[in-house]
Amino acid sequence: MPTIRVELFEGRTAEQKRAFAKAVTEATVQTLGGSADSVDILFFDVKPQDWATGGMLWSDPRPAKS
Repeated sequence: MPTIRVELFEGRTAEQKRAFAKAVTEATVQTLGGSADSVDILFFDVKPQDWATGGMLWSDPRPAKS
């Protein structure tokens, strides 16, 4: 079964990660088959200064949308 890598901004609580892991595991088993024990989920907390979208770091102020 799969190993699922989840990258997200730091700051989520253990409870949020636990709930996410449960939901993703259930969806994976329902969609792909197999057992929940064979689904691995790895969380990687990323600082906003280490993530960029559209050439801008997420730690930088975002331009106002008009």
